[in-house]
Amino acid sequence: MENPNLDALFQLQKKSLPRLKNSSPKERKEKLLALKTWILVHKEEIRFAVHSDLSKPATEVDISEISIVLHEISHAVKHLSRWMKPKKVNTPIQFIGTKGFIHYEPMGNSLIISPWNYPFNLSIGPLISAIAAGCAVILKPSEFSPSTSTLIKKMVAELFSMEEVAVVEGDKSVVQELLTLPFDKLFFTGSPKTGKLMMEAAAKHHFDITLELGGKSPVLLDRGYSLKDAAEKIAWAKWLNCGQTCIAPDYVLVNDLDYESILDHLAETVKKMYDHKDKGINKSADYARIINKQHHLRLQHLISDALSKGAKCFMGEVHDLETLYFSPTVLTQTNENMEIMKEEIFGPILPVLKYTLLEEAVSIIGKLPKPLAMYVFTEESFVKDYVLSNTSSGGVCFNDCAVQFGHSSLPFGGVNQSGLGKSHGFFGFKAFSNERAVLHQGTSINLLKSVYPPYTFKSKKITDFFLRWV
Repeated sequence: MENPNLDALFQLQKKSLPRLKNSSPKERKEKLLALKTWILVHKEEIRFAVHSDLSKPATEVDISEISIVLHEISHAVKHLSRWMKPKKVNTPIQFIGTKGFIHYEPMGNSLIISPWNYPFNLSIGPLISAIAAGCAVILKPSEFSPSTSTLIKKMVAELFSMEEVAVVEGDKSVVQELLTLPFDKLFFTGSPKTGKLMMEAAAKHHFDITLELGGKSPVLLDRGYSLKDAAEKIAWAKWLNCGQTCIAPDYVLVNDLDYESILDHLAETVKKMYDHKDKGINKSADYARIINKQHHLRLQHLISDALSKGAKCFMGEVHDLETLYFSPTVLTQTNENMEIMKEEIFGPILPVLKYTLLEEAVSIIGKLPKPLAMYVFTEESFVKDYVLSNTSSGGVCFNDCAVQFGHSSLPFGGVNQSGLGKSHGFFGFKAFSNERAVLHQGTSINLLKSVYPPYTFKSKKITDFFLRWV
């Protein structure tokens, strides 16, 4: 099915904004529950579509795509009535006699551009927030995950009228055309490089923007923490979806006294997870594949560059361009001059670096752009406090990896190079809402009138009083 005329679609949705803005919590919840029902009925189709694009195992689809979306819907339905209510704020002394509120109104015409690595989750998650906020949405899924994109288009067509939600497919030329339209809100998930182009479009048209990007998310292993436990959690988060996860551990910093041990634990864990039958990881039904040849070649180049500059391959480095297989790979002796330490890896390659003092590890993290996530394994409170006080990242997870994404009561998003704005739960609802300041001035008391011109001795005394109490 071809895309409709994009300008006509935009105008059609614009006409629906007053109705959507005044829709009740009950109406919005009904839409979300219909979405939930569709997903539950069509779970097998979703699994098949994502597997077709990424060779992702069905259980992994359930964990990282379907269950997270269903939880996001349930959380929104449970709390939406409260989110939509005007929020009363405190009254400063100089505003006695007034009442202040924050009203949440929908941003309006919204554009969601989603990526290929979690093609269902990262398309429908923002859509849930947009529906909860009362926005009209054009959703552009990735052309690199065509099976899932087609499924999403079918789902949306069955659940929504085009004046509320529509899916358009296509390559970057479609994105470029969409970005010429004066949307009120853009929600983009993708690479920092493409995120810059989104910022340029936002600046040109003055629309609000949320960017979920990525970056080099570090793991810091403190002495004394169980290396076996850390290795299991790092391995799961790193090689989930063949490393194609924006919050995957990008590199590991480990004390030099634990260096050899963590390497051995990682190798043992990978064997247990993906080759427990001794048939080879490439035969495992539990290990996904790289999305396409372009990204496969990019990963090969990163390894070649690192090895040519002195890195060593401790494990892995087995790949097949035709089948898009790329083995879990661990590199040692990497340094800041290698491309693999300058850009987000976004694949199944894990550099492991040594440090001696905690300050040294924090210094390495600080030299790189602020990451989307940071993972710290420690049993010491002072280490947690030191890391929080001396680093910056979109989020921090202590003693685990990647699980913070599924916590609907926490904001998810980056900082600076790793993103702009937050999402999930109430924070997703806010992302698609304008926090409208509303002040009700009372008729019986109005202190501000006492300082209208002409400025008399009395008005000066009142002003002096206010200055003492602000």
